[in-house]
Amino acid sequence: MSTSERLTYLLEQVRLRRATTGEYRELLQLISEDESGEIIRQLDAFHANWPMEAAAHADHDRDYWQQAVKEILAADKLAQQPEMLSSTPNRVYFLQRYWWAAACIVVLATGAYYLSKQAPPTAVVATSPVKDIAPGGNRAVLTLSDGTQIPLDSAGNGVLAQQGNTRITKLNNGRLAYNGSGSSEDKVLYNTMSTPLGGQYQLILPDGTGVWLNAASSISYPTAFTGNERSVTVTGEVYFEVVKNEKMPFRVKAGNTTIDVLGTHFNINAYKDEASINTTLVQGSVRVSVQQQQQMLKPGQQARVAAKGESIQVLDHADLSEVLAWKAGFFSFNDADLPAVMRQLSRWYNVEVTYEGKIPQRVFTGEIGRNLTLSQVLKGLTKTRIKYRIENGNRIVIQP
Repeated sequence: MSTSERLTYLLEQVRLRRATTGEYRELLQLISEDESGEIIRQLDAFHANWPMEAAAHADHDRDYWQQAVKEILAADKLAQQPEMLSSTPNRVYFLQRYWWAAACIVVLATGAYYLSKQAPPTAVVATSPVKDIAPGGNRAVLTLSDGTQIPLDSAGNGVLAQQGNTRITKLNNGRLAYNGSGSSEDKVLYNTMSTPLGGQYQLILPDGTGVWLNAASSISYPTAFTGNERSVTVTGEVYFEVVKNEKMPFRVKAGNTTIDVLGTHFNINAYKDEASINTTLVQGSVRVSVQQQQQMLKPGQQARVAAKGESIQVLDHADLSEVLAWKAGFFSFNDADLPAVMRQLSRWYNVEVTYEGKIPQRVFTGEIGRNLTLSQVLKGLTKTRIKYRIENGNRIVIQP
């Protein structure tokens, strides 16, 4: 049987929901090894002959297909790198050489190609960057109360500065920690930690609260908490594990949103280029406030506040694995459109993203390791029929 005939058979098995795990893996392998684009062209031809009503029906079974692909990839990962899964048993990793193939199969299974398919697709043409761009890493700048800036990625371990009665120490694990005590009589000194595009960092506040900063984020905080509350201000995306202190509640300000907590774990996404400020609760409870509106959150809920809005929308069952993927070293997408994907990539790889003409309508689901280089990620995009070119080494131009 020829490769073409075998591919047709496998695609038909997928369409009829008869494919075995072995047949799924075989199809993934064919797609991932498709350097000429012939397999993708056959996928397009297969879609062209799939009735619209069948595609519409498949779209209702999206969860089924996505879970099927996750199981296939998890099985393959277990076979190849069992030590990684054994250390993190609750996470499904998409193989670096398979994730774009999985995306193709999810698109195939859900009929997502039909969301915007008005004419036959053009061939994929992608110009690779002259120099590949490495993924982001632990990079941040600490700005002291007197304006002194300390690049943390190049600073040695040990005591970096003294602010009042508080010592600022870079620990062996790369975190920044504050040790000391303050009183209401002490002058309040404020520090700011900020991560650049392509950076992330961890911080332990004076009260022991753990803070994780995603790329292009910042947190401003006092070097010692005094008075009747612990107040900090953030931009970008920040994850908190707050130490409980009923006598001194913890307060986070992000744009037009205020979050009040006693002790809890939660994530705040407050990037200015996102449509809303999202607060996602992992454990404990928080109160989200904007203008005169207030909303208590339970674990698993997410509060969304439009950047210039005055109301709070609550999502009861947030996808915690998707929200917290960045902290675990992954990009995670669940029916994300292309701009949402590219916003995350632009922050992590410090690249500019622009669009020519109409933005391609694609839906992405799956996880991608944040340790991949940019060229590896972009190769995956071409497998889902995204056209792009690279300009000046750091600008990605998405073509229609």
